[in-house]
Amino acid sequence: MAAQRVPVDFAGPGSGVEELSWGMWEIWHAMVEQRSALPNGGRTALPPGSTVAGVAEELRYLMGRFPSMRTRLRFDAAGHPTQELFDSGRTVLEVFDADGADPAGLAAEVEEHYRAAPYDYTADWPVRMAVVCEGGTPTHLVSVMHHLVMDAAGGAIMLREVGTRSTEPVTGLQQLEQAAWQRSPAGRRQNERALRHWERILRTVPARRFPPSAAPATPSHWTGELFSPALPLALQVIADRTGSGLRPVLLALYAVALRRLGGHGPVVVRPVVNNRFRSTLRDVVCMAAQAGIAVLDVDGCTVDEAVERATGAALAGYKYAYFHPEDLNALVARISEERGEQVDVRCFFNDRSAHRPVEAPAGDLARHLRAAQAAGGFRWVRRADLSAHVLQVQFQDAPDGTLLEVLTDTRHFCAEQAEALLRGIVAVAVEAALDPAATVRGVR
Repeated sequence: MAAQRVPVDFAGPGSGVEELSWGMWEIWHAMVEQRSALPNGGRTALPPGSTVAGVAEELRYLMGRFPSMRTRLRFDAAGHPTQELFDSGRTVLEVFDADGADPAGLAAEVEEHYRAAPYDYTADWPVRMAVVCEGGTPTHLVSVMHHLVMDAAGGAIMLREVGTRSTEPVTGLQQLEQAAWQRSPAGRRQNERALRHWERILRTVPARRFPPSAAPATPSHWTGELFSPALPLALQVIADRTGSGLRPVLLALYAVALRRLGGHGPVVVRPVVNNRFRSTLRDVVCMAAQAGIAVLDVDGCTVDEAVERATGAALAGYKYAYFHPEDLNALVARISEERGEQVDVRCFFNDRSAHRPVEAPAGDLARHLRAAQAAGGFRWVRRADLSAHVLQVQFQDAPDGTLLEVLTDTRHFCAEQAEALLRGIVAVAVEAALDPAATVRGVR
């Protein structure tokens, strides 16, 4: 794809070199394990009257306002990464012309290219931005950035500030300041408290909850998607009945669906926590999310009781989801060696949904939910050989529903189980929405 390249100079406050922040370490490990930049962003139609110069100014604003977008990595001889913030530089805005083709289709091609093309983390700026034109008129914007820049909560902050073109000074600890605080006595105390909590759990939970897969596949790691128009409404019904938040309800449904697939002992889940309840991170566009740990004993209880247990477990998970990932890895390795077995804590829960209120439809709720459940479709979207032993389910908003994504290492949790897990989450949600007596093992 040929493109015109428009240079965009930018400048912003701050510069220097520091260790990675804890949030950056967390996502860097995932990026290395999954051999992917795990890019955020996408494409959107531009409003009438948009110009290439206007989009270039937006790119200049992004790069100047948010330090994470002016940050590259350095690597020492041993491959150890550090972050480097620049106070000025030059990037490019690419301009593509559809030349008679479908501009929306071209925008999709550009987005796919931006997502797939490898990053040179030492030389490339994190943001890739393009304008697609039709006959010289801008029609679509494509903006993709690697995951070191920000998490989902940071993306929401970025969109809010871009929408208002805020010129107030950024607030909170930026990535360099975060890393400096995390090395301070206060930061070390926070890390030690979190790791003590983790150690208590790692010493008491069963090392594994599922037997090795009977149907490993090649390639080993499969990613699948299930679109569910039923899940948002079912979540709302359960939350209204239990008086709980929507995220604890979803965590409980995940735990119940896992338990229905078998295994033994409590469900041990790593909920991804955005950490924005910490005042110094509230308005920062950065990678601050980390995966905590929640232990849920859901055997013999109703789904409503599981929601109550998930609420308490989630609070503890949030409190201790702020730590140095390198130190956690060392702790897991040490305790695994002491126990004489590998302790498995690689089951992740990542809720990226905004959870906007959903209105119950008029008429028969059961009929509506059953029809919506049947309308959901599953497909496998990627297969690769990765280094990580991982089971991760991610939830995000989609038009008229929720998109559930599962990444599984089929050597430990086979493809059939992974698909059953996504379908099971929706099934449990619908059952529990219609029957408060729904249990971990089914409906009483």
